[in-house]
Order: sequence, then structure tokens, then C-alpha cells
Amino acid sequence: MKRTIETPDAPAAVGAYSQATTDGNIVFTAGQIPMTPDGDILDDEPIATQTRQSLENVKAILEAEGLTMQDVLKVSVFLDDIQDFEAMNDAYGEYFQDNPPARSAIEVGSLPKGVGVEVEAIAAQRD
Repeated sequence: MKRTIETPDAPAAVGAYSQATTDGNIVFTAGQIPMTPDGDILDDEPIATQTRQSLENVKAILEAEGLTMQDVLKVSVFLDDIQDFEAMNDAYGEYFQDNPPARSAIEVGSLPKGVGVEVEAIAAQRD
């Protein structure tokens, strides 16, 4: 049965979506942009800073479900400009140093609020 996940440690969902959903085994996060839990948008910050904030949001959502970044199976990274890939990848690597998950990195036409990156993740509960 589907259940939604919500934490005040990540930006609140502001539309017809949840921060994350789970069936009790797999957790799917919504795309997380570089917005602080207080609602500050970091769109003018370097892409590395934006990436870290997006991943901090993912991390907070997973922690609300008792998971860590090591439980992440797959990540999708959406970039406003693929030229930012290297800087994003360096910051991303700080969160997945051992046994990194599968990942896609895609350039898109634009992202919400004019940010440079959006990150979504799929994680699994440990046995």
C-alpha cells in the first residue's frame, strides 16, 4: 500500500505531489531543487552548492524514513546546462563515495524556479 513521506527538514511540497512515497520497501523521492527547508532558493549559487542542497533535501527525506544515502539504488539528475556536469559530479561524489547508485544525468530545457539542478532518488529498505 502506498504511503507518503513528509519531513520539515526538506522543502515542503507545494503542489499536487509528495516529498516522497513508499510501498514499505522502495522509496521514491520527488525531484529536489536547491531550496532550503525554510524556502530559500539557491538559484544564484554555484552548481556545486545547488547540488549539495538538492542532495541534502534527498538525504533529509530518506532519514525521515530511517534510510541513508547508502540505501539509494538510482538517482536522476536534471541539469539546466550539461556544461555544469563536472561541478555537479564533484559535489555529488561527496554523497556517494562507496558503492554509488546507478545514475542518469540529463540536460533539460529549464527547471522550476530557475535553478540549475534537480535531483530525484529511488532507495530501498534494508533487510
